[in-house]
Amino acid sequence: MAADPSVELLAKVIENQMLQTTKIKEEQLDKELEKLDKMDEDELERLKERRLEALKKAQQQKQEWLSKGHGEYREIPSERDFFQEVKESKNVVCHFYRDTTFRCKILDKHLAALAKKHIETKFLKLNVEKAPFLCERLRIKVIPTLALVKDGKTKEYVVGFSDLGGTDDFTTETLEWRLGCAAIINYSENLMEPPFQRQKQFGTNFTKMEKKTTRGKKYDSDSDDDDDD
Repeated sequence: MAADPSVELLAKVIENQMLQTTKIKEEQLDKELEKLDKMDEDELERLKERRLEALKKAQQQKQEWLSKGHGEYREIPSERDFFQEVKESKNVVCHFYRDTTFRCKILDKHLAALAKKHIETKFLKLNVEKAPFLCERLRIKVIPTLALVKDGKTKEYVVGFSDLGGTDDFTTETLEWRLGCAAIINYSENLMEPPFQRQKQFGTNFTKMEKKTTRGKKYDSDSDDDDDD
């Protein structure tokens, strides 16, 4: 059977692109090596000192974050603790949850993974039944809700899973992308390409709290299978 010309052409294009990318990387590496070759001993020593200093500062910053409870996904016992936690950290993600809402457990799994990866951000959870004043103040009516707090002020919310592809099977990378959109974590991938769009053609739909309707309960649930209180 004769080969499909279009397939051969596509393969050739991909091969050329890979060769071009490799060539560019090699040229960049050659320039860096050439630059290093031209440096005298004093310049190399100064470069080494600057890199060591940057590494030292990064390590100190990491230790400071860890001392404030970053690096792990923690539950705080009351709404009073919330104010102290957000006061001492620049970036905070707080999951307002309820024990009977199964989608909260789905979020727990992803948040635990992201807490370890993004130690620049503090990841917390708070039971809404223990925080009536705070939930009223933040207008939290739908569970689960993530409050994204920067510099002590709630910047925005992730309400339910509508921002995450509208499915319970969203990936940790999708939640990571959503938090990256809010600049609450350091995100290095392409913000213009949500991970869930690679699987399904969803449009971005960032939910605003004030536009979310409730169904008459104290805390509405984003879960259809949730048991009512």
